[in-house]
Amino acid sequence: MDSGAIFMVALVALLAMAFLFLFATSRRRDADRALESLPEGEAAEAEASGALVPAGEAHRSGRELERSVALERRTRGAKPPVAAAPAPAPAIPDEETLGVTRRQVLNRGIVTGMLLGISGFGGAMLAMLWPSLSGGFGGKVRVDKAETIAGQIAQTKEPFYYAAGRFYINPYPKEGVAAAKKVGAYGAVLEGYQDGFVALYQKCVHLGCRVPWCKTSQWFECPCHGSQYNRVGEKKGGPAPRGLDRFRVSVDGGVVVVDTSLIIPGPPIGTNTTGQEAEGPHCIGQVAGH
Repeated sequence: MDSGAIFMVALVALLAMAFLFLFATSRRRDADRALESLPEGEAAEAEASGALVPAGEAHRSGRELERSVALERRTRGAKPPVAAAPAPAPAIPDEETLGVTRRQVLNRGIVTGMLLGISGFGGAMLAMLWPSLSGGFGGKVRVDKAETIAGQIAQTKEPFYYAAGRFYINPYPKEGVAAAKKVGAYGAVLEGYQDGFVALYQKCVHLGCRVPWCKTSQWFECPCHGSQYNRVGEKKGGPAPRGLDRFRVSVDGGVVVVDTSLIIPGPPIGTNTTGQEAEGPHCIGQVAGH
């Protein structure tokens, strides 16, 4: 990945960590608020079980005093019944302790929604920036059997196009391999040439338009600015600064494998290893190039 991709991944990770910190702080604040709202246990028990203090004895007459003394003599020695102490009143927490308030629901919903959104965005960014390991552009692609590809090209008179890998496959003539060895830009792809195939990136090296195949001229001809390339992607005309970029090709157990993890720059202007010229009318007006 380039520096821009690494920066984007780091930014997404920092945002996710910030929202995780916000969520943890919100949970801690809710717990502290609930604890502060509970009544003090010791004060509640003391208040519930405290004895009543008498306000003082009322003045009594002599007769009433004598009656009380006599009653006391009769009942002396008898133990008065002991009243059971009242059970302490249960602590009643407030509404926030019993359940989740509306504010808590909204706060947690917002944080959860933003975390899910950032996670989805981060996953999409990684999926877009991280190269595929198999089956598509950015990795090694097992295309098809070599004989099947060669037969289709011979029958249709068109390159074998593999959309998922963004490349064309064309035959490379055996007689052109010796000339290709003399061109430094061809060193990395000579193995594919010796196996009889070249894999060309579909993008024009001028401004990146997809270059279609012209069946009449048997060349690649760009409709954007008129750049033209022969069957093996060597520049033949137009403003393109070099030939079509390409990928490594190998034949593994009879199956053509194209490695799209590395784009190899096309050959310089003036390279012509096959000698192939236009075989018919051009689909795009011919533009002279140097």
